[in-house]
Amino acid sequence: MRLGILAGQFGPKLQVPFDVIEEAERLGYDSVWTAEAYGNDAVVPLSYIAARTTKIKVGTAIMQMPARTPAMTAMTAMSLDALSGGRFVLGLGPSGPQVVEGWHGVPYGRPLTRTREYIGIVRDILRREAPLEHKGFHYEIPFMSEGATGYGKPMKSILHGRADMQIYTAAISPNGLRCAGAVADGVMPVWMSPDQAELIYGSVREGIAEAEGAKSLDDFDVAPFVTVVMGDDLERCRFPIKAGLALYIGGMGARDKNFYNDYAKRLGYEEAAAKIQDLFLEGKKQEAMAAVPDALVDETALVGPRERIAERLEAWKDSPVKTLLLGVGQPEAVRAMAELAL
Repeated sequence: MRLGILAGQFGPKLQVPFDVIEEAERLGYDSVWTAEAYGNDAVVPLSYIAARTTKIKVGTAIMQMPARTPAMTAMTAMSLDALSGGRFVLGLGPSGPQVVEGWHGVPYGRPLTRTREYIGIVRDILRREAPLEHKGFHYEIPFMSEGATGYGKPMKSILHGRADMQIYTAAISPNGLRCAGAVADGVMPVWMSPDQAELIYGSVREGIAEAEGAKSLDDFDVAPFVTVVMGDDLERCRFPIKAGLALYIGGMGARDKNFYNDYAKRLGYEEAAAKIQDLFLEGKKQEAMAAVPDALVDETALVGPRERIAERLEAWKDSPVKTLLLGVGQPEAVRAMAELAL
């Protein structure tokens, strides 16, 4: 089983957990990933990490597509890949309407249409088979519509990128997973249950069936985020995970448009998801955390004493998943996971 480290940390001060990253690379972890929301970006900390490591793959989980043109993302990806010695993995996501329109100030549009167009453009740039041209719903290259000077012309990247660079998307909805299966090399669910892997794999397989060319599930990587908190006090270990689940299920979106709330319901937690959202939107965040079922934490995370984590890890080993991206801040947990999974 491949292991990755999630190094994206949000807060008022940008920090890179390099002690954990360094230990992960020493232990043979496959990858390390940074993130962005509406504070620090994903690229600058990943550049710092790439400069201080030599073997571990470096990826973005994720870069927000509406924040950058596809060409700018391709330029960034090629640059990071070149300077890291071919270690870069491009992770993309549409983000959500609250961030896209409230922070970046651009229309949310059609996220799945954007994803298909965006990845297609990036791949065209990486392949360098012809000067770039695209006409779609979100992107027109060269731009010739109202306001254009008329001087734009198709171009080919000066820098020679790696045509086989892997591209992942972040998705949990059935449509998003189908889109990932069709156009990407992997998908990163924000959480998942190994006992209900078909919720992810069913839609991915449908997308793969739509893909151009010969593509199978063997060519595709499902890499869920899995939080690891190791310790003897089980309830204390569950606490930070409940805080995160309450935020996403309760407040990461509007009442009538919250992808994470919908996903919790598909996992079988309909009543709890509704209660968590009600409490969170009423400002009762502590009560919302308390409403997160222990079972949901235990299904989607690895918590408690080492022996309990080892036991639960067997469910992941028995699932089709071959990559776990770990949210882990304890060096001892990084070592334990290497011993148990690698």
